[in-house]
Amino acid sequence: MEALGRFFEVIFLAQANDDLRLDVNGIDWLLLAIYFATVLGIGFAARLTVRSSVDFFLSGRSMPAWITGLAFLSANLGATEILGMAANGAQYGLMTTHYYWIGAVPAMVFLGIVMMPFYYKSGVHSVPEFLRRRFNSATQLLNAVSFAIAQVLIAGINLYALALVMRALVGWPLPVSVVVAAIFVLIYITLGGLSSAIYNEVLQFFVIVAGLIPVVYLGLRKVGGISGLKDAINQSPLGNPGLHTWADTGFGTPNPMNASWLGIVLGLGFVLSFGYWTTNFAEVQRGLSAKNTAAARMTPIVAAFPKIFIPILTVVPGMVALVVFPQLSQPGADYNNAIPLLMGDVLPNGVLGVALTGLLASFMAGMAANVSGFNTVFTYDIWKPYLMKGRTDHYYLNTGRWVTVIGVVCGIFTAFIAAQYSNIMAYMQQLFSFFNAPLFATFIVGLLWRRMTPWAGFWGLLIGTLSAVVSYVLYETGVLRDFYGTDLNASFWGAGIAFVVDVVVSIVVSKMTARTAKSTAELRGLVRGIPSDRPDDFQTGDDKWYRSPVKLGLGALVLSLACYIPFW
Repeated sequence: MEALGRFFEVIFLAQANDDLRLDVNGIDWLLLAIYFATVLGIGFAARLTVRSSVDFFLSGRSMPAWITGLAFLSANLGATEILGMAANGAQYGLMTTHYYWIGAVPAMVFLGIVMMPFYYKSGVHSVPEFLRRRFNSATQLLNAVSFAIAQVLIAGINLYALALVMRALVGWPLPVSVVVAAIFVLIYITLGGLSSAIYNEVLQFFVIVAGLIPVVYLGLRKVGGISGLKDAINQSPLGNPGLHTWADTGFGTPNPMNASWLGIVLGLGFVLSFGYWTTNFAEVQRGLSAKNTAAARMTPIVAAFPKIFIPILTVVPGMVALVVFPQLSQPGADYNNAIPLLMGDVLPNGVLGVALTGLLASFMAGMAANVSGFNTVFTYDIWKPYLMKGRTDHYYLNTGRWVTVIGVVCGIFTAFIAAQYSNIMAYMQQLFSFFNAPLFATFIVGLLWRRMTPWAGFWGLLIGTLSAVVSYVLYETGVLRDFYGTDLNASFWGAGIAFVVDVVVSIVVSKMTARTAKSTAELRGLVRGIPSDRPDDFQTGDDKWYRSPVKLGLGALVLSLACYIPFW
C-alpha cells in the first residue's frame, strides 16, 4: 500500500509542477512522429524474417558483431542509464563514473574473452538452459523464475521513466503514459522478435547520442563550461569530493557515496558488475544472436569502447542540473528529474525534439531488452520443459508472442514499485544484488571447478539470493542503516554477502554430494579445461588486431583505467 500511495502521489501532485512541462512545438512533434513510425516500420519488416522460434528468440544466429555490439550497448541504455546515472551524477558527482570504468568495462571484456564461447558453442537459447546442462533442471527453473521476476521489475523502471517524460511533454497522467509507451514496445517486439529489437536498438543508439549531445553542450555553456561547472560543484552540497573518484574513499573518510574503495572494487567492480554483465540474459542474448563464435566474443567488446565515454552524456548533465536547479539540492529531492529539467531549460525547439526522441528511444531500448529476454526465458526454460513439452516449433513461436504481451502487462504494474524511488538507480542496484550477484558466484565456481555438483548449483544460488534479501531487509528496518549509510552502499555490501555465501554453500554442498558430480563427458564444453568437441571454442577471429577479442579487450581495459587519471 505504501508503494501504491507513493505512485499516486507522484501522479497527481506532479501534475501541477510546471517546472517539468516542456515547451514543444510542431517541429518537435514531427521528429517524434517520424521516429515512432520508423520503429514500427522496422517491426513490420523484421516480421518477414521470422519463420521459426530461433528466428524470433535469437535472430536465427545471423547478426554481425558490429550490429550485436551496438545492440548490446543500446539494450543497457535504458531508463536506469539515462535518468538513473544522471540522477547519480546530481547526487554523487564524479564517483558515478565507477559504474562505467570499473563497474562495466572489465566485466564486458571478461564476458567476451572468457564466457561467451561457453554460451555460444553450447547452442543454448538462454542462460538458464546453460545452468541446466552444467547443473540440473532445478537450478535452471530457479534461475528462470528469478530472471523472469527481475525482468518485469526492470521493465517497470523503464516504463515509469518513460511516463515521466510523457508527462513533461503533454501533461498526461503517468498511467496513461505508461500504457501508451508499452503499446509501442509491445507491437514491434511481438511482430519481429529479437531481430526487431536489435535493429531498433542500433537505430536507438545513434538517436540517443544525437539527442544527448546538445543537452551536454548547452548545459555546460549555461554554467560557464567545464571550469564553471567545477566552481559551481565546489559551492554545491557535493563540494570538492564531488569532483573526484578515488581520493576520498579511504575507510572512515566521508565522500558523496559513503563508500570505501574496498566496497567499490569488490562490491561494484567485481560482484555486481560481473554478475550483471556476464549472466544477465537480456545482454547475453545479443551475443547469442551473432553469426559465429568470433562475432559473439566481439559483441561485448565492441560495446565496451563507447561505454567508456557514455558518462559524458549521462553523469555530466546530472552535475549540471544540480547547480542549475536549486531544488535538486534540497533534502528528499527527486533526482530522477535532472535530465528532463535540464532539457526543458537549455534546449530550443527542434533540438528539443531530437533530445526527446533520444530519451524516449533509450527507455524503449531498455524495455525491449527486458521483454525479449523475458519471453525467451519463460518460453524455453519454464513453459517448454515443464508445462507444455513436445509441441511444434510453431506452437512455441506463438507462445513467445503471447508471453511478450504478458511481460509488457506485468511491466505496467511493476511501474508502481519504481514510482516510490527518488533515484531509480538505487532500486536497480538492489535488484542486481538479489538476482545477479549470487548467479555470478554459481557461474564462476561451476565454470572453473569441475567438482561442483548439480545440487550445489541449486542450493548455492538459492541461499545466496536469500542472503542478499536479508541484508536489504536489515538495512531497510534500520538494523544496518548506520553501517551501510546509503542505498547504493547497501547494494554493494549485499552483493558481496550474496557472492561469498553462494561460494561457501556451493563448496560445502559439493563436498557433501561428491558422488553426484557430473562426468567429464557431461561437462564437455561447459567447464574451463574440458573443451567441447568443436576445436574453435576459443578462436580469436584472425591475426589482425582489430578482429582479436583479446587485443581489443585489453585495449578497452587500459583506456578505461586511464580515464581515472584526470579525476582521481
